[in-house]
Amino acid sequence: MEKDCGAWVNMLSRKVKRRLNATLQGLDITAIQCRVIFYIMEHCQEGPVYQRDVEQVFSLSRSTATGILQQLEKKEMLRRESVASDARLKSLVPTARAAELDAQVRACLRQTDQILTRGLSEGQVQLFKEIAAAMAQNLEQAEDQPAPAGCSPD
Repeated sequence: MEKDCGAWVNMLSRKVKRRLNATLQGLDITAIQCRVIFYIMEHCQEGPVYQRDVEQVFSLSRSTATGILQQLEKKEMLRRESVASDARLKSLVPTARAAELDAQVRACLRQTDQILTRGLSEGQVQLFKEIAAAMAQNLEQAEDQPAPAGCSPD
């Protein structure tokens, strides 16, 4: 039986996650923690980064994002700072430890991406990114629509 697109995406996701987890093991950080702290480091330069930003960018539930951020705090890679304009908001600020690991984390991400795209042309990689973005958008649009008959868990 030929794999459908969802099966391919799921398989690739698991393999990339497994590869990154193995590569990052010595740094005491997981693949998702790595991606989240990398995102925060990249975007905190432009302005405050909040938990809701992480939830949106990574399509995470509030509880999942909370767990990841708590682990990053526990590992002293991140701290939450109160925002003067709204006491309920906490901006996510990377620590010196996160900055120290940044080069190694970037190298791991780059190496994994190089392995993943080995033998593919720049055009093929760009086409994959465009197709993946279109598929993600299709799924986002479908979230607001009812499930087709026979697909609902009733």
